Amino acid sequence: MGTRLLVTRHGQTEWHAENRYAGTSEVALTPTGVDQARALAEHVAKLPQRPVALYCSPQDRARRTAAPAAELLGLSPRIAPGLREVHFGLAEGRTLDELRAERPELVDAFLADPVSGAFPGAEPPEEAADRGAAALREIAAAGHDGPVLVVAHNTLIRLTLCRLLGIPPRTYRTVFPRLENAALTEIVVRGERTGMVRFNQPTTRDT
Repeated sequence: MGTRLLVTRHGQTEWHAENRYAGTSEVALTPTGVDQARALAEHVAKLPQRPVALYCSPQDRARRTAAPAAELLGLSPRIAPGLREVHFGLAEGRTLDELRAERPELVDAFLADPVSGAFPGAEPPEEAADRGAAALREIAAAGHDGPVLVVAHNTLIRLTLCRLLGIPPRTYRTVFPRLENAALTEIVVRGERTGMVRFNQPTTRDT
């Protein structure tokens, strides 16, 4: 049947509340983000099949989001370097509005095709899709006997889903327009084959 991966985006950060590209920068969770991490932990602990393993990006916001689930499930988070967020180059730490005010042609190119129009200095999205897919396939091949919780990042997850599902990465912003913080996307990975069970399921207490 393959391995069930419960993939989630970390909780809200100070920059994401302002729609800034955080990328590989280290940005703290907001109080809302901390609450989202706790709600995620409570949600997965109540699943009929609780996660038997937990992997996360090496970045602080992902590790802090994973921590409450690790405590509640009695698991030790395993750091997967391939799950780090995409570096956004010139856009790192900035909003699209700020960039548009200075370099509107770059924003137009990015919105038209975020792969060929990636911001100067950014990690090539195709390469990010490859490393994300490789990371999830490696996790799936580890032989866990139940679901696995994976905490990563918005753009990395969307690009990775495109690669695993055979969707052109240049369409990631339209096919997967948004991942909510701490929402669950469930996929089943078996070798080179991947199926999606659910996408962007909320875990917050008010839903």
